[in-house]
Amino acid sequence: MKRMLTLIGLLVAFLGVAFFTDNGSHGLVTKKKPVVGVLTLMHHPALDQIYKGFVHELAKEGYHDGKNITIEYQNANGDQSNLKTMANKLVNDNATVLFGITTPASQALANSTTKIPIVLGAVTDPQKAGLVKNNKRPGGNITGVSDQAPILQQLKLVKRFMPHAKTIGIIYTSSDSSAVAEHALFVKYAKKLGITLKSYSIANSNDLNQVSQTMLTEVDAVIVPTDNTIAGAMQTLVKNANAAKKPIFPAVDTMVKQGGVATYSINQYKLGEAGGKIVASILKGKLKPATTAIKYIRHGEPVVNLKQAKKLGITVPKSFLKEAEKYGEVIK
Repeated sequence: MKRMLTLIGLLVAFLGVAFFTDNGSHGLVTKKKPVVGVLTLMHHPALDQIYKGFVHELAKEGYHDGKNITIEYQNANGDQSNLKTMANKLVNDNATVLFGITTPASQALANSTTKIPIVLGAVTDPQKAGLVKNNKRPGGNITGVSDQAPILQQLKLVKRFMPHAKTIGIIYTSSDSSAVAEHALFVKYAKKLGITLKSYSIANSNDLNQVSQTMLTEVDAVIVPTDNTIAGAMQTLVKNANAAKKPIFPAVDTMVKQGGVATYSINQYKLGEAGGKIVASILKGKLKPATTAIKYIRHGEPVVNLKQAKKLGITVPKSFLKEAEKYGEVIK
């Protein structure tokens, strides 16, 4: 009888442990891994670099996918109609924090939740995009990193390459809030520098071929702001610019690699790292989006495509070439 009571006692103790383990009581259960939801508009070298930098920084902060966090990655593959469904899925999957790469992806996340923290991975002006009340003090569940290009640096660079250019064209997508915001800054600074800037806008990538052909008959060179639509169709613009023997000065280094001549580019990998650091701080409970200002990376890195410059018969300023060799990238 005594032995039977002992066995019953052990069984009760075992069941008690099992009960507490299943219910997460008394610290006997392994805590559920936080879910970091990532939403991006499409695969593109620049956007992919942001994601790589993001994952790398999370690892540096002690968060490893599959070990102590789960990264749920959603890619709309260029179809904005997919973003709403994917954003809702991340929210319904109880993500602990969300990371949006591109303005459309971030807007889809913002429309899906006002409670889960959202970190912006590449939004030029979050306030103008309607994502935060104020870039310095967001006031809601959203903060993050701006990918605003160093506009003044880029305009001065065009003048260094094309000192005798009469008219510079700028082409952007009218529905892309980041591109629209940068276009306004290019116009503002061009006036201050005495540069004649002529603007051309497209509604979508289908317009790029015709609009760019018209533009290239009217300008001496082309500027492209941070614009996901044009980045995704860069080869169309490059083809037409090469036919017209006109150089392109894009905002992003990956677009220089695709056929642009030169730029001062915000490092996309570093953008991702900055976003990863913010996400890690949220996971650690060290900051709240409402009181965390949007982070800006102010200085661009010099990038030049010597092959493209040679193709167009453009002389690369020696001082810029040395700068790119020392601090940036030279594409040969």
